Amino acid sequence: MSDSQQQPIDYSQSIPNNVDLAGDRSLQRALERWQPAFLNWWHDAGPEDTHQLRVYLRTAISVDRDGWANFGYVRMPEYRWGIFLTPRDPGRTIAFGDHQGQPAWQEVPGEYRSALRRIIVTQGDTEPASVEQQRLLGKTCPSLYDLRNLFQVNVEEGRHLWAMVYLLHRFFGRDGREEAEALLQRRSGDPDNPRILTAFNEKTGHWLAFFMFAFFTDRDGKFQLAALAESAFDPLARTTRFMLTEEAHHLFVGEAGIARTIQRTCEVMKDRGIEDLAEARQHGVIDLVTLQKFVNFHYSVTLDLYGSELSSNAANYFTGGLKGRVGESRLSGDHSLVNESYPVQEVDNGGIVTRQAPALTTLNARLRDDYIAEIQGGLDRWNRIPERLGIPFRFRLPHVGFHRKIGSFAGHWITPEGGVVTREQWEARAADWLPTGADHAFVTSLMGEVVTPGQFANWIAPPVRGINNLPVDFAYVRFD
Repeated sequence: MSDSQQQPIDYSQSIPNNVDLAGDRSLQRALERWQPAFLNWWHDAGPEDTHQLRVYLRTAISVDRDGWANFGYVRMPEYRWGIFLTPRDPGRTIAFGDHQGQPAWQEVPGEYRSALRRIIVTQGDTEPASVEQQRLLGKTCPSLYDLRNLFQVNVEEGRHLWAMVYLLHRFFGRDGREEAEALLQRRSGDPDNPRILTAFNEKTGHWLAFFMFAFFTDRDGKFQLAALAESAFDPLARTTRFMLTEEAHHLFVGEAGIARTIQRTCEVMKDRGIEDLAEARQHGVIDLVTLQKFVNFHYSVTLDLYGSELSSNAANYFTGGLKGRVGESRLSGDHSLVNESYPVQEVDNGGIVTRQAPALTTLNARLRDDYIAEIQGGLDRWNRIPERLGIPFRFRLPHVGFHRKIGSFAGHWITPEGGVVTREQWEARAADWLPTGADHAFVTSLMGEVVTPGQFANWIAPPVRGINNLPVDFAYVRFD
């Protein structure tokens, strides 16, 4: 069977894979030595008190887009994490940068070894961090349907960690093995050994934060993976393409979870004739103003994950062929970007101005703008809910400079509307724009474990349909 054909996933091995792991005994032994450490990490930092649960999970059985997953009950520690790459295209060439038109790399070129390792480690570090952030959420699940979705996200983030660890072991020797070990040693929020990116050290203390994280921050992951799927390093590109297949569900969980929260709030307001937005809280739902504040926070924190608008690192990654634009191989025009420009915003003379900058150094800004356009589409869909129910409230994205710690707006005080103000003026209004401790306490007060099939917490509406064509009241998690 050639690399261009579909490779079945071999579940007969201790590490399921479609990369012929059995054909490389040294690599197989190294990964089998890492496997117990992973399971120990899962036990210590993964979903708490889930070892006896049987969860209706999907498990990848192929890398084909159609029929790639099997659904069935799995005990959480017995989930089969593995290594899955999309099939290799022997004719694939590099689509951009200085090496455009050359055959895609099957091994790591020496001059890009350090940069590729950094990219893989940073991506890999986000995967266990998400699981750690969500460790305690199962104890306050709003339904069995939501509990199952949380666990599905968790196990797939664990598999995405495996995807990066395979690349580190297979292509980076001793350095890669040490990096793989370090991925299990860092902890989200640990003051002494935190996760690499700031957003992955934030607390996810309740389900609203989880849904916001899945919608905003996991979507950043989608765009980063899509850019890496264009990489000249073919094993990385093939790995991230399959990760994107699984990532779609994570984004759905976030968008649908927030939509159901909005739906429930709007239904209560309509049924009880509530016009004062704050009054909705008295009826055990999350008011729309508070939801907007969470939108502001998670959106702004996620924008920082894209880094500085002007970045020599991003330019070097592109010219080297390491990381492209989303859909690079399908884009028309110049794939070197040497003579092109791109608009960026910055603060100048007390206001915000737009100027043109070299396209090569603004790749972070372009990727972020692609992300913003997709995020806006999600808000447009949410806004149909109050519109349909006759409630005069619409969600809005704050200005791209609002609440930023990285990039051209860092150190400036920007309102959600895009005004430049003093620090004192901004801080005087911050409680109107961002969730306060009291807001978090209120949301947390609504959280309570609901585990009767078909029942849902008061603050969230049921989904329109169940999972895998099953009814909404199916027992998606069993406690026997």
